[in-house]
Formats: sequence, structure tokens, C-alpha cells
Amino acid sequence: MEDEMRLIIISGRSGSGKSAALNILEDLGFYCIDNLPLGLLPALTEQAQQQKHPLLADNEVSLQRLAVSIDARNVAQDLSLFPTILNSIKHGPFNAEVLYLDATKETLMQRFSATRRRHPLTNNNTSLDEAIESEQDLLHPISDLADLNLDTTRLSIHDLRSLIKLRISNRKSSDMALLFQSFGFKHGIPIDADLVFDVRNLPNPYWDPSLRQFTGRDPQIIEFLESEPLVKEMLADIHQYLKKWLPSFQQANRSYMTVAIGCTGGHHRSVFISEALNQLFIEQFENVQIRHRELPVYD
Repeated sequence: MEDEMRLIIISGRSGSGKSAALNILEDLGFYCIDNLPLGLLPALTEQAQQQKHPLLADNEVSLQRLAVSIDARNVAQDLSLFPTILNSIKHGPFNAEVLYLDATKETLMQRFSATRRRHPLTNNNTSLDEAIESEQDLLHPISDLADLNLDTTRLSIHDLRSLIKLRISNRKSSDMALLFQSFGFKHGIPIDADLVFDVRNLPNPYWDPSLRQFTGRDPQIIEFLESEPLVKEMLADIHQYLKKWLPSFQQANRSYMTVAIGCTGGHHRSVFISEALNQLFIEQFENVQIRHRELPVYD
């Protein structure tokens, strides 16, 4: 809905990309606040509700689309109150969503080493390795309630921008946003996936030199895979499973659902199956999205 009041709460371990995500949302029209003390969040939402809307004066700032980052720089005792505060906000007019970003510990350590920035939890008695581990425990009250988890380990800033636009900005309503994501097992399983299906047992067009250069979106690969009975059977089984169980996730008030389809390299079979599922569910769900992790991203 166009006049819907939205609140995106961004959190995650230091170095995971929270500031970048906040800047992206600001570019997309959100009013953004970095490192908001958690205790001030209810007052902020109350102020937004009292603001004149939609007839704003020229010098007034719209607070109908808010994004705030809340992280380990908050007082630990306040962070433990996050579930209570979030619950009170969700009972108001705001469509409140929690976006949690994270990356592998090795990646976070590399990012701090490259930027030479100090981790907020390090001191004379706490190493970077220990700080990263303890931060995960400190943020557990937030990560446990995340509507959407994003693994930024392999994401460039361009990838992150495209993903936030796809999953958050382009979300049409409060209904569940369903994402079909293809990936390659040799590059690792997406840690932010809710359901993972392995299609590596299907005939692989990679072994045909004349097809290797194409992807699962190209007619040559589509024709090859559509002619294989095993592919049709696998697609039908996944379709039936999702058709039966996705509505129950939606009824449980899930805001986001990521279905990951994996093959070896993430270019052929997983792309084809993801595209086919996208077409099958586009009429059943209002928000159906697709992303191919191993293919180039165009903004």
C-alpha cells in the first residue's frame, strides 16, 4: 500500500554491511538513523504517527518510511529488551521488519584488517576474534527475531544494493515475499536460505561443450532440460511440496521466504528450475522474486 508506514530495523555484526544497507535505503527514500539507542525507538515511532500525513508542509520530513540501525554499540541490557519493544511496535500502525546482516568470521576479520577500523567491542583484554564471537551472542535477541537474514560474505556493494531493492524496496505489501534463488554448491550453500533443494542429480548440460557457455535462462539450456523426464519429475515434486507447505509459512506471519535451488556451478540446472518455479508461483503469491547468485547482477 502506498500510504503504509514502514519501519526497517537493521542490525548485524560489525563489518557485515549495516552502514551500507542504511545508505542504500536512504537512497531509496527511507528516513534513516544510524546507531539509534534502542530505548528511543518507541518515541521515534510515536512521533512518526503524530506527524501530518500525507499533506506535509514543504519543510517537513516524511517519517512514513523509516530505517534505523541498532547494533552492539547499544547497552547490553537494552538489547535484551528488544523482543518486548519490537512486539509493542508491531501492534501499532507500522509494518516493522527486522533485517539482520552477517558474514563469516573470517570475512569480518579480513574486512577489519583491510579498513584498519577498531571493532566496538575490542579493548586491551579482548581480541578481534573474541569480540566478533561475543558480538554474536550480544545480538542474539535481535537475530532471533529477524524477518530477513542476508549473508554478505560474497556480496559486493552493488550486489547488496540490488538485493535490498529486490527484497525490501520492491516488496508490494505486508504479504510474504517469496524468493527463488539459484546457487552453486561449489561456492557454498546460502546461509540465509529457508529451504534448500539439491538438483545436482539432474542431467548436466555443462558436459556438452556446445551448451557450456549458456545459462538456464537461455533457450538452448531450456530446450535441453525440458526434454529430460528426470527434470520434469524433479520440478513437479518440488512444486507440489512448496504448493502444499508455503501457505502454512504465510499463515505463520512469515514476511520473507527464501527457497534456494542448488546445482554444481549455479549456472544451468538450478537457474532453469528456479525460473520454472518462479513462473509456477507468480499467480499464487503477490510477491514472487527471483535471484541467481552465481550470475552477473544488473541494477
